[in-house]
Amino acid sequence: MAPGPLCGVTVVALEQAVSAPLCTRVLSDLGARVIKVENPDGGDSARHIDDVVGGLAAHFVWANRGKQSVALDLKSETGMTVLHRLLDRADVLVSNLTPGTTAKLGLAPDDLATRHPGLIAAEIDGYGPGGPLSHKRAYDLLVQAESGVCAITGHPGAPAKPGPPIADASTGLYTALSIVALLYAGERRGERGGAVTVSMFDTMTELMGYPLTYTRHAGGWQQPLGMSSPAVAPYGAYRTADGHTVVLGTTNDREWQRLARELLERPDLAADDRLRTNPGRVHHRDLLDTEIGAWCARHDLADVQRRADESGIGNSRYNTPDDVLHHPHLAARDRWRHIDTPAGPVPALLPPPVIAGYDPPMGAVPALGEHTGQVLAELGRTEAEPRGGT
Repeated sequence: MAPGPLCGVTVVALEQAVSAPLCTRVLSDLGARVIKVENPDGGDSARHIDDVVGGLAAHFVWANRGKQSVALDLKSETGMTVLHRLLDRADVLVSNLTPGTTAKLGLAPDDLATRHPGLIAAEIDGYGPGGPLSHKRAYDLLVQAESGVCAITGHPGAPAKPGPPIADASTGLYTALSIVALLYAGERRGERGGAVTVSMFDTMTELMGYPLTYTRHAGGWQQPLGMSSPAVAPYGAYRTADGHTVVLGTTNDREWQRLARELLERPDLAADDRLRTNPGRVHHRDLLDTEIGAWCARHDLADVQRRADESGIGNSRYNTPDDVLHHPHLAARDRWRHIDTPAGPVPALLPPPVIAGYDPPMGAVPALGEHTGQVLAELGRTEAEPRGGT
């Protein structure tokens, strides 16, 4: 198979929790070598969130496969010396430490540009520099709340956090994309280096683009509707005769006409002037939900989905995480692999990009400090110095 797109690229990571670890895992999936520098005293805090994967934390197993763990005490002079030796050989440094930490360590972008001019410095922070919140710690829920995401999730009067860590994950993906862009630009120019900072708050306000634009011009925000959309109708979840939940969605007037005439067999609804356009259907959402809900309640899930497919109406089944673990679509497309961990092999999903001729390495999840000796040997140092001692 062809080598990965980032084969030959070395990434050093000073990372905790999810945003930076997911960024570097993406780079690893694309073929980069990722050296994860961890505090010898406990390592990445995500290692200790839970112990459900044979004693390992699910968050850590998800976001850290394919990396090499090196234990260094960055509070010591020797530890910092080793880190700078690593950076001399690296292409990229990714960090998401607490506010002000990289500056205290002498690893701010200006410092790195002077000492390691060929290095791409990518830093993830909470709120970006120069604002009244810049000093604050930032976790996924905190940023989702601050950026308005929770206000448009859940139900009116009952805001909710979206289940996946979308602030962490989206910020990590934006950072990985920026790093790939800088690597590409460096190849074209024939020179390496550059710096990028991506804040979680900026990422989430970007993802809030539609709600913010609507609110600015409408004078108020659309209230959350649980498993529905305040922007279009009909679009929601309905119980079926056999106790399942089907999700049906339309995004334009033509789809609504097909849903009404072909799926519901209700030409009267299709001809109703109140429902002719999406704004009218949004206004009369309760009427639509009542009629569609009553029709779904008379049919089994398989029948609803078959007839919706035949009519060209978007539909899906509401699944729980346990359902997705056994999802036939994942099985039919061979999306599961096994990766090694300190607790033994565990299943893991392939990364989303399918690149012709390339199999993602799906490397092992490292134990804390597992690769310290190997990496120190490459630097000409000894196993006696993993903690940065003198």
